[in-house]
Amino acid sequence: MTERAQWDSSLSFIFAMIGAAVGLGNIWRFSYVLYSNGGGSFFIPYLIAIAIMGIPFLILEYGVGFSFKESYSKIMSDINPKFEVIAWILVLFVFVVTIYYMVILSWDLVYLASSFTFSWGTDAAQYFVSNVGGSSNLSNASFLLIPTTVGVLLLWVILWFISHRNVDKGIGKVSKILIPALFVIMGCIIVYALTLPGAGIGISTLLTPDWAKLMDINIWLAAFAQIIFSLSMGQAIAVTYASYLPENSKLIDNVLIVVASNSLFEICTAFGVFSILGYMSYTGGTPMVQLITEGTGLIFIVFPMIFNIMGPIGRILAPLLFLAILFAGITSALGFFEPMLNSTSEKLGWSRRRTATILSIVGCVFSLILTTGISSYLVGIIDGFVNEFGILLLIGIQCIIFAWFYGVDRFLPALNEHSTFKVGKIWSFVIKYLLPVVLIIMWIIGIINLFSNAAQFEIIIDLIIIVAVLVVAAVMYKVKPAND
Repeated sequence: MTERAQWDSSLSFIFAMIGAAVGLGNIWRFSYVLYSNGGGSFFIPYLIAIAIMGIPFLILEYGVGFSFKESYSKIMSDINPKFEVIAWILVLFVFVVTIYYMVILSWDLVYLASSFTFSWGTDAAQYFVSNVGGSSNLSNASFLLIPTTVGVLLLWVILWFISHRNVDKGIGKVSKILIPALFVIMGCIIVYALTLPGAGIGISTLLTPDWAKLMDINIWLAAFAQIIFSLSMGQAIAVTYASYLPENSKLIDNVLIVVASNSLFEICTAFGVFSILGYMSYTGGTPMVQLITEGTGLIFIVFPMIFNIMGPIGRILAPLLFLAILFAGITSALGFFEPMLNSTSEKLGWSRRRTATILSIVGCVFSLILTTGISSYLVGIIDGFVNEFGILLLIGIQCIIFAWFYGVDRFLPALNEHSTFKVGKIWSFVIKYLLPVVLIIMWIIGIINLFSNAAQFEIIIDLIIIVAVLVVAAVMYKVKPAND
């Protein structure tokens, strides 16, 4: 058995964890969630969600990874051999996230290239449909969107190049470059955005509180969902990264740094996004309500429209924005890829290089399937199902396994030994009782929302994913470990 890889410092780990947490959702999702869930009043459930879910669960994940110092599948097997299959289901779901995430990154790469010439023209929506993301018309599944296809191939090569190296020389080194660069780029965009005429209109629209919404349970569920997906909670990333930590690491301090960095980034980005939307509203006479959207609509349609009317500064801001999204996406993709890579390598006894190569080829093939003329439609279906059904359920199951079957108090010595801040009975209570209840409620509501309006094609895709994940998980579970 080869000696386990290790970060050269806590700084490498912190940057890698910030990289895994700070992703596309922070840039294109949070501002919309904040606006549509009560504006300024949303900060109350948001901060409470961080306090009773984000921080406690990340502390648990750090404690698990640091204490066991093994792959996620081996950790679950050590707790109970039957739990290993649950581990494989989770890392496979997260691997599916990597597959479609690379497609979204490819869209961004196409826009980054387009941003130097503004080749999206005057009709940004049509450009996205025709060249990048396609539409929901199933007849378009017969052809590939070539720019997106080329982008996917290039990005998988980059992911392989970084991931096949030792974690410290690959993920660690890249994160220490890309994360500071990301924060500097977004900082410049945000500062400039705040000086634009009409910025105040945007920020006022974003922050105007709707206190009555605090009585709506959906607002609270939205806050908890934002924290789960924003921090990449329960996806075996934190457990895997923490397993590479050296002794004497201040685990709880690291959690607080990562959570604070993630929240600061997405809140500041929301100010920048709405400042730019306010500028568009002010100069173009378009009502704010018509501009406000999330996800691909915001980044790939609304923003190019704004850059078109900005003049020379738009020529600078556009490449910077799409470069920032690329940096945020690559570091997150590395996080999504690592649990599957680490678990497979340890289970089969393969070298990291061999495992990364095989998984990259497999992942790339499936990503290419998602670059047809219905690319964005497929990605949306898979994203909703994997997160609302798969990962949310598995986070709750993990909470129960680590808290009840293993014993959450067994992690306290490792967590508290070197940390400036300590945890104890309150933290244990949250993990054992509060979080499982909240997560189960969220999962039930998510499932109802997911399937109540699902079309037949969407249900077929969902069934294909779940059958594929269960079959591969069963095979990996049955395979005899390399060291047996």
